[in-house]
Amino acid sequence: MRLLRCDSSGTISLTEDFGNDIPQYTILSHTWGPNLEEVTYEDLVGGSSTNKAGYDKIRFCADQSQRHGLQHFWVDTCCIDKTNNTEVAEAINSMFTWYHNASHCYVYLSDVSVTGCKQSSQSSSPPWESAFRVSRWFTRGWTLQELLAPASVQFFARDGTLLGDKTSLQQQIHEITGIAVTALRGDPLTEFGVEERFQWAENRETTREEDYAYSLLGIFKVCIPPIYGEGRGKAVRRLRKAIRDDRRETLAPGKRP
Repeated sequence: MRLLRCDSSGTISLTEDFGNDIPQYTILSHTWGPNLEEVTYEDLVGGSSTNKAGYDKIRFCADQSQRHGLQHFWVDTCCIDKTNNTEVAEAINSMFTWYHNASHCYVYLSDVSVTGCKQSSQSSSPPWESAFRVSRWFTRGWTLQELLAPASVQFFARDGTLLGDKTSLQQQIHEITGIAVTALRGDPLTEFGVEERFQWAENRETTREEDYAYSLLGIFKVCIPPIYGEGRGKAVRRLRKAIRDDRRETLAPGKRP
């Protein structure tokens, strides 16, 4: 696993792959902007990262990490070398674990603003809540595991204002997503049925159609190799087969149910 590091002078750089000796780190959850906006692995290696608008999110994550006393953090746009198919496959199958092991997950909501919001005299809800409820972040496939995997998930408006966390906003998140409150509180996902977990992703979208299935691997605790070009249907069928095979293995004689 490769991380970003922010040193005492505020300089951000990529680390080498830590292997199994991974330091404590934080992690960013966000929705991608246009391709030319996000900072890639190549941008960081080539030294052109600060020229892109997406660098603001990297700086935001670095600043939040430092507030928690940590130097290391992970951002999906630039910590994966997407020209390396082996690395991409490993990242897809490890993503849930990476989010789960993060000290804190910072959700950056680029379409939620606090500035200019006015409190309605007829509502006790915060003025930004209507925008929060329709945020694009809740419609994307990959963000489902980014919501469920980490213990600590904090939500921020685009100006960096903290809106709340997964605990304080659990009722709103439940109403937006249909995910059981107990799942949001951290109950093991195996306690929820296969079809219920698929329903959590039913209305979510991914840019590449196969990613609809690949983004659910950690939700079901299975691994399959990504095959881009196979289409969503085949990817989902392979995912369901992996789920069935895993259940058979778990329930085999001599195994605990």
